[in-house]
Amino acid sequence: MPKSLKQVLSQIEKLQKEAESLRSKEISGVVARIREAIDHYGLTPEELFGSAVKSTARGRRAGKAATATKPGRKAAGKRVGTGRASMGSPKYHDGAGRTWTGVGKRPNWFKDALAAGKKAEDLLIR
Repeated sequence: MPKSLKQVLSQIEKLQKEAESLRSKEISGVVARIREAIDHYGLTPEELFGSAVKSTARGRRAGKAATATKPGRKAAGKRVGTGRASMGSPKYHDGAGRTWTGVGKRPNWFKDALAAGKKAEDLLIR
């Protein structure tokens, strides 16, 4: 019996959620290993990204705005140096290396912990 469009779309949605969950788990593991290496070797941001990396008051990297336009030209009202904003410091953690700043979409591990009976206060980084 052929599948209906509704069944296929439902299956796609389930697979997308599963893929998002797997990606989130993989990323948290990678980030945990990177943080562990940074702590182990005592690396600084300058050592990781070079001496040109200095945070501005807005959390953007210096140097991006200076190279965004050609010499002798004005930005013509455009926002210059609109690179990705700083991630911010983590506010919540799960004890397994996964963290969340408390901004944006709640990660699956956070939602799962709440569903398991934990409170947000239990996951705060102290």
